[in-house]
Amino acid sequence: MKSISNQEFGGERPLFASRDLRLENVTIHAGESALKECRNIEAIGGRFEGKYPFWHNDGFVVRDCLFTEGARAALWYSHGLRMSDTRVEAPKMFREMEDLELTNVELPDAEETLWHCRRVSLKNVRVERADYLFMHSEHIRIADYRQQGNYSFQYCRDVEICNAEIHSKDAFWNSEDVTVYDSTLDGEYLGWHSKRLRLVNCRISGTQPLCYAHDLVLENCTMADDADLAFECSCVRATIQGPVRSVKNPMTGSITAGSYGEIILDEHAKAPADCRIETF
Repeated sequence: MKSISNQEFGGERPLFASRDLRLENVTIHAGESALKECRNIEAIGGRFEGKYPFWHNDGFVVRDCLFTEGARAALWYSHGLRMSDTRVEAPKMFREMEDLELTNVELPDAEETLWHCRRVSLKNVRVERADYLFMHSEHIRIADYRQQGNYSFQYCRDVEICNAEIHSKDAFWNSEDVTVYDSTLDGEYLGWHSKRLRLVNCRISGTQPLCYAHDLVLENCTMADDADLAFECSCVRATIQGPVRSVKNPMTGSITAGSYGEIILDEHAKAPADCRIETF
């Protein structure tokens, strides 16, 4: 493998179509497509300031690097990324990618990131300002995760999340086959129009959660006092530890909780309108 150390590049495509290349302490200044169409690249201790440095790449390692705000849309249309111990300050990252592994990564401006990606693994990742994160992505595995940003995980499929803290309104809308374990889910309108959403040992907060959901499962969850008007028009099977402020017109299934502040069953309930609502 060829090695380049302690050098600086800028302009248009300075390392275009490189193969089997290791970059150590290299800075990519303003410009575009520095490492486009590359294969088997390692970037260690680098700084990326220009746009679109890693497009159409196949097999690359990024470790202990910084992507500044100017490096927006840095990683698109690529396969086989392993990124670790890296800070990404630019938005619109990771689009149309496959086989991504992110470990110990910070994304303080993650707006419109991780769209149309497949086979994604995140461990000990922190994201902020992450509106519209994970759109239309699938086969996702996440552990030890913290997120602040709305409209996340919409239209996603085959997702497993554990030990997470997710602050997001409208999370998991139109998602399919999502399981979340041992996590905090904070944000209004959680999980609307989802299919086979399963929440295990989770704390749920925010108004009108889990409405219009199909085959929804809650196991040993808790609901904050602001999680009112829950389960409207949903097919649900839920066990909830402690009180539920209010339940409104669930469609079918069963809900068991410690107590209910209010149960609303009115003429607007959708058929079959036979959900069993019980206490322990």
